[in-house]
Amino acid sequence: MKRPILSLVLLPMLFTAPALAAEAMNDLQIAHAAYTAGDVDIRYAHLALALSENADVRDFATTMVRDHAAVNEAAIQLVTELKVTPEDNALSQALAKGAANKRAELMSLEGEAFDCAYATNELAYHQIVNKTIAESFLPAVTVAPLKDLLEEALATFTQHEGHAENMVAKLGCAS
Repeated sequence: MKRPILSLVLLPMLFTAPALAAEAMNDLQIAHAAYTAGDVDIRYAHLALALSENADVRDFATTMVRDHAAVNEAAIQLVTELKVTPEDNALSQALAKGAANKRAELMSLEGEAFDCAYATNELAYHQIVNKTIAESFLPAVTVAPLKDLLEEALATFTQHEGHAENMVAKLGCAS
């Protein structure tokens, strides 16, 4: 099976997410964007659990739900403790819009085509999220507990990226 080309939906997000994140976001905007990114991946994973029959894809999706939900729960606890409200922003909106389009695209697929599209999307999504956290969010964050949470999340999400890369290869999406 040939490697699917990144969808036209994901490509704009790959180029705009770092640019949007580079636009002097404050801690409350970064928190909102990070939470949104986690929520997006949870939704992708629920879709994979509903549509895929592949055990590896389902295991990966289960891990995504567990890990991203845990990070988002920690984020909710943090903003509750700090008594702040995250701020919606252009990056959060771009992530949500791109994800809605991607979910619609994924829902039109089935079997191996879905599995490969999901796996390829997860790899690309983790690559861009990890890059954004490392290069844009972490240098900009001023609140220590938020920085700690993002650093811990990045360590987990870097592992996800490796697992996604292995899944793409195992499914034969990369050839």
